[in-house]
Amino acid sequence: MTIRRTLLASTVLSTLLSLTGTAHAQAYPSKPIKAIVPFAAGSATDQIGRAFAQKMSEQLGQPIVIENKAGVSGMLGADALAKSAPDGYTIMVGTNSTNAALKSLMKKLPYDQDTAFAPIGYIGSVPLIVAVNNEVPAKNLKELVALAKSKPTQLTFASASTSQRLSTEMLQSMVGVTMTHVPYKSGPAAMTDLIGGQVNLFTADFAVMLPQIKAGKIRGLAVTAAQRSKAIPELPTVNEALGLKDYELIAYFALFAPAGTPADVIAKLNKALNAAATDKDIQDRFSAIGFETAPGTPEALAQRNKAETAKWAKAIRDAKIEAE
Repeated sequence: MTIRRTLLASTVLSTLLSLTGTAHAQAYPSKPIKAIVPFAAGSATDQIGRAFAQKMSEQLGQPIVIENKAGVSGMLGADALAKSAPDGYTIMVGTNSTNAALKSLMKKLPYDQDTAFAPIGYIGSVPLIVAVNNEVPAKNLKELVALAKSKPTQLTFASASTSQRLSTEMLQSMVGVTMTHVPYKSGPAAMTDLIGGQVNLFTADFAVMLPQIKAGKIRGLAVTAAQRSKAIPELPTVNEALGLKDYELIAYFALFAPAGTPADVIAKLNKALNAAATDKDIQDRFSAIGFETAPGTPEALAQRNKAETAKWAKAIRDAKIEAE
């Protein structure tokens, strides 16, 4: 009788624990989720992140609150995520800066880029635009290269992210010119100085560039993708403008959680993310900046990150950028 009662009690306890665990899993999310954007408000990462957060909130039934934590090409925001609790209530809109290139750009990161994050899903990508201050005499990219060759190190270029910097460093390496790099904490701050003439050149995403080009405040010279953009078809590609074949650089966005986040939580976030990626409102809203979505699994993002990390490491080596 005692053994029977013990077994019965054990069975009841196991059932209760199982039900409690199930209820806990079904309860996620039961409170607002924080999404770290490791770049400044107004950047493409910020604009796209906010749009996706809103759509995902509708799917998840809880608000996703954006927290901008800019600095060191996204490293500060990525570090904050790496140190967050792996419970699904802190996530990050990562990029090729935070999750591929920083490993090769920094001598030491405050986290292990390969193991600190749990992939949730891919968001999409955008090309960049090469632009100059209106007072720069070069009217096209070929003239700019000639100007830079005639005045080594005198021209300046801005960057606030890895893709922004590397796009210009790659260009310099491929055409044999040297300009002086001026780092910025945010893309909008770099844009302000480009318009004001404090720097000569800036390569950044369409969200930052296109409004200023259309307003006549800066001069667009080329796009960094392999093909011209429908959003501004009059601009040639870098390859077209300079007779190159292998120049291409796009910025991508993806969603990450801290390593150790439960698989069922990742699955819920991935489902909400993919629903947002296929939402017509989002596609229509960002098509003008060359944004292309690509829904997929966490595993697909993990493979993409691995390939992108190797790709950016090679590009950084080829451009002779020394780790800082």
